[in-house]
Amino acid sequence: MATNETLKNQLSQQNQKQVPANQLGLKGLMNTPTMKRKFEEVLHENANAFMSNVMTLVSNDSYLAESEPMSILSGALTAATLNLGLDKNLGYAYLVPFNTKNKQTGKWERKAQFILGYKGYIQLAQRSGKYKALNVIEVYEGELLSWNRLTEEFEFDPNGRQSDDVIGYVGYFELLNGFKKTVYWTKQEIEAHRIANSKDKEKTKLSGVWATDYNAMARKTVLRNMLSKWGILSIEMQEAITSDEKVQQMQEDGNIISETEVEENTTMKTAEVINEADSDSLNQTDLFDTKNPPLE
Repeated sequence: MATNETLKNQLSQQNQKQVPANQLGLKGLMNTPTMKRKFEEVLHENANAFMSNVMTLVSNDSYLAESEPMSILSGALTAATLNLGLDKNLGYAYLVPFNTKNKQTGKWERKAQFILGYKGYIQLAQRSGKYKALNVIEVYEGELLSWNRLTEEFEFDPNGRQSDDVIGYVGYFELLNGFKKTVYWTKQEIEAHRIANSKDKEKTKLSGVWATDYNAMARKTVLRNMLSKWGILSIEMQEAITSDEKVQQMQEDGNIISETEVEENTTMKTAEVINEADSDSLNQTDLFDTKNPPLE
């Protein structure tokens, strides 16, 4: 199976200046005919603008700029395939640098990991045309009156908030065919899930987007779990779930595959991520209304 290294060698051979693959860098790889063609196949006339935005994103993030160039481009192409921007202010998707161990050399390498934001999941659900309503919100101390896991009866008092302490997260959707689903995760359940899936050596330590915007990642966790188990998944949504939180590799034919494991070095500094809570009002529709509880 061809890897990023194989494709880099192929791209370097196509470069008129015959620059070695390990010296091409992000800009050099992006300007190769193979890479340009791949982005144009996905984005058509918007390819140049998207690629320019990727370069701007990388130049403004010193940690991301130090990541392996092909992992950046592969992650960017994943976002392009899903038609989701990588602007941190929008919160649809991110490229976040991680230190991963090369299984062949045993050395640590910095690569960019594609992370889908909760707003990205909402966008993909909207495009599917199958959802009448979709929502996920924090539940603060005093707001929850009762929750029945079996019948999914959720009693919520939006005026009962007693503090700024979040005790859980509730998600809800209704399909056009009338099917409804409500799920509730306690803060403890979110923490257990985060720790169980942490690739950090210190698993209880907050890192990455969990450290910069915990609530956004918690909302995403509830959404992804709820939609993947009970929702109708379009092809785009299936691809998103498969690619989320993984380093992407590109094969010789330009197809993208996801690495099965990302091992993070605890000495890695966290990349800057804009707080999604500051941009909740951007590009949102009635499908996501944080002012109303996910009830009928």
